[in-house]
Amino acid sequence: PRRGLLELLARCRRRHAAALALRCVAAALLRISPASRSRHLQAATMRLLLASCCWTAASFVHVRPTVRTTTTRVEVATSSLAGAEIYESLECFAQHEKKCVVVKYGGHAMSDERAAECFAQDIVLMQKLGVRPVVVHGGGPQIGEMLKRLNTTSTFIEGLRVTDAATVQISEMVLCGKINKQIAAAISRQGGHALGLSGKDDSLIVAEKLVKERYDNSGNVVEVLDLGFVGEPVAVNDVLITDILDQGRIPVIAPIAAGRKGETFSVNADTAAGAVAEALSASRLLLLTDVAGVLDADMKLIERITPTSAEDLVKEGIIKGGMIPKLQTAVQAVKGGCGGAAIVDGRIDHAVLEELFSESGAGTLVVADDAPAEES
Repeated sequence: PRRGLLELLARCRRRHAAALALRCVAAALLRISPASRSRHLQAATMRLLLASCCWTAASFVHVRPTVRTTTTRVEVATSSLAGAEIYESLECFAQHEKKCVVVKYGGHAMSDERAAECFAQDIVLMQKLGVRPVVVHGGGPQIGEMLKRLNTTSTFIEGLRVTDAATVQISEMVLCGKINKQIAAAISRQGGHALGLSGKDDSLIVAEKLVKERYDNSGNVVEVLDLGFVGEPVAVNDVLITDILDQGRIPVIAPIAAGRKGETFSVNADTAAGAVAEALSASRLLLLTDVAGVLDADMKLIERITPTSAEDLVKEGIIKGGMIPKLQTAVQAVKGGCGGAAIVDGRIDHAVLEELFSESGAGTLVVADDAPAEES
């Protein structure tokens, strides 16, 4: 139902001047803080939203809606869409219109054909709604499969693949030559205009060798781990990304970065997405995963978390394993100026839309410590 509503709004935005005018007025009214909004203003806003959707829906079946205006109200022959859901979606939509949203794409959403199609549809719809999406993708399983086919073994240290010179070449081949172009083509098939890139194009992502250290119980460094050509972003060419967005295109970025001395580095996709989100001061960073999000001690989903509370949960051992680096990426992005970072359950159909355009979301949202509390 929510996707149908957003499709309706997208068509309204693109084709129908009358509906567009109503929607724009409603979106402007939604930006007024709830405390300043009178009951009559809220009611007027809802009537505008309903009228906008009704005009658009009627155009699909070539029927003009019945609109009767009196001095006190506008009555419209509406569809079955719930007014509350329309209001909620438009309020969320107004927060991200004309702003960048960086999506890290990987896991189930990439490996399953149907889920991949849903993802491409979501990205295109975001653009139609006026959001400026940027996709950063992974491809660990596909790299592992290619290494196996080439009889090349790989080892992992703390979840990161040890990458020698041969492995980084294979990673570049798989990420840039295959996966990147597949994602760009899938988005284009859905009506979008995607441009596949790697971090090496025009120094899009510049990285330095990642240094990992192991500590003893006293906090002393006991070992420096050599991960080979695994890099950590130190600079992002945000001007290039902005130019591409301004042309109406969707950047699709493979996490292969350039070194300052001409090296090629493989960068963790979450880390690369976080660096891009920081550089763009994105309104949201979405990290698609194969879990529900961050769980508490009772294994229940934590819908909203701050950097301080996240640090406490890690110290208490409640957050552990592979969730720690994802959460660290989200926290760093928020501290670096991103409006919020969500760890999203990519197994849910249209999870990107659910996270962006609903109050409940589809995972765990990380917000700044001083962010205002959610409205009741």
